[in-house]
Amino acid sequence: MSSNDPILNDPDFWEWAEHVRTHVMPLILESALVVSLVPKGEADIKFAVELGLGIMLDKPIIAVIQPGTIIAGKLRMVADVILEWDPDTNDNKALVAELQRQMELLDLDRKEGPET
Repeated sequence: MSSNDPILNDPDFWEWAEHVRTHVMPLILESALVVSLVPKGEADIKFAVELGLGIMLDKPIIAVIQPGTIIAGKLRMVADVILEWDPDTNDNKALVAELQRQMELLDLDRKEGPET
């Protein structure tokens, strides 16, 4: 492939793109929703790709932010839920409980599959 765009000539880019295609995308396809830890500060490519796939695959999106995080207006528009969580408290139980509550509100708490 010949191109003036250096990224298209970078084998590391193609390796990463293949990883996203073969590992990340199937995980998001199989998931009922996307839970994203919103990075503070500079843009994060992993976050951006996973968020973009979640949007493109029409998945409910729960954005988890740290206290004081400024949330972009467009992210507010696409997130179904924005949860504030302080990882410094190590209170994972509260986060999990809130995620479960939000899944119920989004009607994602029922198991998929054949009726028994």
